[in-house]
Amino acid sequence: MSSRSQPLRREDTPTIDDVRDAAARIAGIAHVTPLLRSRSLDALAGCELFFKAENQQRAGAFKFRGAANAVYSLDAEQAARGVVTQSSGNHGAAVALACRLRGVPCTVVVPHAAPRIKREAIARNGARIVDCEVAQSARDEATARVLADTGGELVHPYNDARVIAGQGTATLELLQQACRRGKPRETTPALDVVMAPLSGGGLMSGTAIAAKGIDARTRVIAAEPDGASDGHDSLKSGTRITGRTANTISDGLRAELGPLTFAILREHCEDVLLVSDAETVAAMRLVWDRLKVVIEPSCAVPLAAVLKHRERFAGLRVGIILSGGNVDLDALPGLLALAPHTAA
Repeated sequence: MSSRSQPLRREDTPTIDDVRDAAARIAGIAHVTPLLRSRSLDALAGCELFFKAENQQRAGAFKFRGAANAVYSLDAEQAARGVVTQSSGNHGAAVALACRLRGVPCTVVVPHAAPRIKREAIARNGARIVDCEVAQSARDEATARVLADTGGELVHPYNDARVIAGQGTATLELLQQACRRGKPRETTPALDVVMAPLSGGGLMSGTAIAAKGIDARTRVIAAEPDGASDGHDSLKSGTRITGRTANTISDGLRAELGPLTFAILREHCEDVLLVSDAETVAAMRLVWDRLKVVIEPSCAVPLAAVLKHRERFAGLRVGIILSGGNVDLDALPGLLALAPHTAA
């Protein structure tokens, strides 16, 4: 039971108790996703890898956890006004699904460049789509207009405590599933490192709060495309960087840190490792080949970082959140050309 005397507000900093509350709230709504292992990937990486398969989550991504927690946290009055969000795809589809399940009206502000598969998923779940330009400022302006027009409840894709708490439930499950057999937790943490992709920081913030809340010895490391390195540069400089134009194939990682996620990650995230798009696609191919599951480029960034920095992870137990599987199959030929297949 949470120690909060009031419901979690969008601007609050969530705690491990809020993550546990979220897990109870979305139980039976979100899937408990499997933990995947591969001896051949362990050998390539020089460490033990534990993949949390959020690509098999409802709506095809971890985003459903945060969306469901936020939507099901609304009181009756808030729900009646409807929900508004902004998204390049996965969060929008997740919020649309959560709203459909609860019977809540939903509007999603979507950049023109969002992949077709993600746009279709939003529409399929009954949400109204409002188009906007790609820049974060354009997304924010369009979202503000919709909120003013509808009076709806904003469920921000990452700078929202309810969303962050929901995303943290993936790490709660990961740590339970990866628990070392026969070894007490007080002497040995379940995992040495937990990793996830970094974009707006909702997943990484929830991951960090859950991991550190369970065991403060667990290291939290993010991974980010080098063409969208605002998170890396923000945390290194201590100043939140905004207004950049991202240049990466990882369409889910083009957002910038919000004030809330920036503050959380400054406290809990050890480092942000950068990888190229070619390294990302090579890692994506490896997951497709060795784990036999479909993931999108954004999802492959943490594995790419581990493979790029093998010495840093040598001999460790590393948990990776496989964040989503909504790859645009029509774009695959161009994607795969960035990293031609080689025997590994």
